[in-house]
Amino acid sequence: MKKTFLALLLLGASAGAASAQVEIGLKLSPSITYLRADSPSGTNFQNDKSKLSLGGGLVVDYFFGQNYAFSTGLWLTGKGGTITYTDPGLKVIDPNDPALIRKQKIGLQYLEVPISVKLFTNDVATDTKVYFQLGGTVGGLISGRINGEKRYTDIGNQQETEAIKHFIIPDAAALIGAGVEYQLGQSTKVFGGLSYHRGLVNIEKYFDKTRGFKDVTIKNNEVALDLGLKF
Repeated sequence: MKKTFLALLLLGASAGAASAQVEIGLKLSPSITYLRADSPSGTNFQNDKSKLSLGGGLVVDYFFGQNYAFSTGLWLTGKGGTITYTDPGLKVIDPNDPALIRKQKIGLQYLEVPISVKLFTNDVATDTKVYFQLGGTVGGLISGRINGEKRYTDIGNQQETEAIKHFIIPDAAALIGAGVEYQLGQSTKVFGGLSYHRGLVNIEKYFDKTRGFKDVTIKNNEVALDLGLKF
């Protein structure tokens, strides 16, 4: 009886291993990033310019069906952009005076873990499949700069602070993407696609806590070109 039970367990394990397949690879993702900024009209936070960034890292696709995979990994991702806002800290009669307008060029770097599902078509050409990706990412801020510097002096209050302390550490984004994967050899594949990452978290903490501005919201956004190789 024990031998029969053990044989069934081994058979089940081998069947699971046969049906499950793990593909591991690396990707490089040049991207255009920008910041969705919003606030009441008194401070008028706005997105001003986008930023060219570069990211990449490890890709892990765990197949639980022939055309379905749970996709994760570990990515180093650059984000940021340029924002403008009206600084009421200086007493100027005309609120539209250019002396009140502030601009910050923000550069942020995150370590991210994607949590997503990839859906693959059957071959649309020889050894070529189209894939669709849906899910999200969670990450942590590891580096930050304002106007290219690690420290920032605020003209409004003449205080110097570390740029990274202007933002909260955690971040999360919704992820949607699509691309093409081509089989080069028995276990080697190349892929290329586009992905959109919409920030879900207000990353700002400086203006609210230090300057006393009300209801300032800054969220990350990214459009990336994903180029990779799986082994």
